[in-house]
Amino acid sequence: MIIVTGGAGFIGSNIVRALNERSRTDIMIVDDLNGGDKYKNLVGLRFMDYQHKDDFLKLVTGNAAFGSNVEAIFHQGACSDTMEYDVNLMMRTNYDYSKELLRFCIRKQIPLIYASSASVYGMGKKGFREDEACEMPLNPYAFSKLMFDRYARQFFNAAKSKIIGLRYFNVFGPQESHKGKMASIFYQIYKRMKLGGGPRLFKGTDGYGDGEQKRDFIYVKDVAKINLWCLESDVANGIYNCGTGHAHTFNAAAKAMIESMHSKMRTTYCDFPDELRGKYQSFTEADMKNLTAAGYKGGFTNFVIAVEEYCRFLDAGGYYTLGR
Repeated sequence: MIIVTGGAGFIGSNIVRALNERSRTDIMIVDDLNGGDKYKNLVGLRFMDYQHKDDFLKLVTGNAAFGSNVEAIFHQGACSDTMEYDVNLMMRTNYDYSKELLRFCIRKQIPLIYASSASVYGMGKKGFREDEACEMPLNPYAFSKLMFDRYARQFFNAAKSKIIGLRYFNVFGPQESHKGKMASIFYQIYKRMKLGGGPRLFKGTDGYGDGEQKRDFIYVKDVAKINLWCLESDVANGIYNCGTGHAHTFNAAAKAMIESMHSKMRTTYCDFPDELRGKYQSFTEADMKNLTAAGYKGGFTNFVIAVEEYCRFLDAGGYYTLGR
């Protein structure tokens, strides 16, 4: 059995889908479906069981017999709202929970592939390498992710099972609609254009021109592929960047969306929000040397092709179905 925490969420559901494409259905999904439409992400997936995250934690911490049939855990569950400033909530959800799961995996010698975040690099003033010198979180979410990375680092050498942290850069693609304001710029543009408005981006900030802020956008299917590769390969325990290594401007993202939707709409620009000043990553670009050196050769979906495919997916309903 494979367990995917956050399996009803954006990246988690895509990992489940990738497993299904490999004929794996012996999957337990762990999540919290309270509120919103996240449950819709499960309709097109095949899995053995579902469990609420709190019940699963009780199982992990209170049932000594549990785990004998667990092949691996993909830990994707987290509070991912970068605008949430309740630090205690973030630490309980993203740090404490993850620590319990890590200790369980070490005891039972179960491989753990977990979601970290490129947000730990902050403004990226010292680069985007998997190095403590580059870690400068700007918000409680990033801080909680960094704290767990630092906790996990203590066990990389001694653990007898695989422990891999993947620092996700700017992920986009199918099954993110439940994220609302936290969904990617591609989803935000799609929804706006469907309502008759053109793409709307931030005006220049941090020395960048209007819409010229740059992000390392990675297609969620590539993220799922890297997760499975980490489980199946001989990659050493550690933390690895999960981006493409190539940044694109938000203007390029808007252009790709306009072309993919066969529109003639124009991009407009709004004032940069005061509440984001000093807390916004105007540039991200993963240093992929470590993952490449570890042997990853799976490549990445072409940016324009990924955007086109995503638009077709949204046009078809926006969720996976068992028929496609």
